[in-house]
Amino acid sequence: MIDIIVVRKHYETEDICLLELARPDAASLPAFSAGAHIDLHLPGGLIRQYSLCNHPSENHRYEIAVLRDPDSRGGSVAVHEQINEGDKLSISEPRNLFPLEHSARRHLLIGGGIGVTPILCMAERLSHQGADFEMHYCTKTAEQTAFRERILGSEFADRVQFHHSRATPSTRLDAATLLSDPQPDTHLYVCGPNPFMDHILDTARSSGWSEAQLHREYFAADEVSHDGDSAFEVQLASSGEVIEIPADQSVLEVLLERDIDIPFACENGVCGTCVTRVLEGEPDHRDMFLTTEEKAANEEFAPCCSRAKSKRLVLDI
Repeated sequence: MIDIIVVRKHYETEDICLLELARPDAASLPAFSAGAHIDLHLPGGLIRQYSLCNHPSENHRYEIAVLRDPDSRGGSVAVHEQINEGDKLSISEPRNLFPLEHSARRHLLIGGGIGVTPILCMAERLSHQGADFEMHYCTKTAEQTAFRERILGSEFADRVQFHHSRATPSTRLDAATLLSDPQPDTHLYVCGPNPFMDHILDTARSSGWSEAQLHREYFAADEVSHDGDSAFEVQLASSGEVIEIPADQSVLEVLLERDIDIPFACENGVCGTCVTRVLEGEPDHRDMFLTTEEKAANEEFAPCCSRAKSKRLVLDI
């Protein structure tokens, strides 16, 4: 855990605020790479993940941007209404589950709404490296476009195209045209609302992009119906103990009730912190972290949200 202070809070748009975080003594923060995020510990015990959006070479501060989400589970409301300049908070060290593929010859960056935060950091890094890239930033209107002035004043402004779906005339991104000619040495990175990312990724796949070329980061898991959930068992490989998981509780909840130490953060299958190795059994994957190939292999699962298709899962715990 790292103790920080909110050095600055200001609004990029009507519903997106930017927080600048630093150590109280102004000492250096841990280094991070483009695409990294931190866990922010909020009042009331909430923990939320936010991508870092400042230049990765900066070690005196972190910047995060937070959208006021009408469907908030408490995190964005807490940031917008309870966090102020001068407040002291705690954060984790940066983790990167959405890194740049540095072996790529060219990079295609696509951000939708608040999903621009890791994409902007990537653009900063690639520009600094002199790498070949282009960036597409999709929002409803110019007024709802966070970081617009920062991007227009950057060294890579000529590599960025803005797309506004509610502009007159509309400049909505034509994903089919953009992704129609995949090159094997080009990699695609996308972040934004789940339907937006699904559209981009599905369009890329149908155009012939390989999974190895596609990189994404989800902010939230899709809603999953629990109507058909049933109880199942997990067995801990270290002790052989068999634990029943009720239909109305997750594996993570039951393990924590028994004081079984397991790392976790988002609790909704996005961050991958709690992902655990499966030694036997067939998981019912419900997370947004594991890739399609990883889910098919059934070697890991997310105990915060996923369940079991088999009667029992043997976990490497």
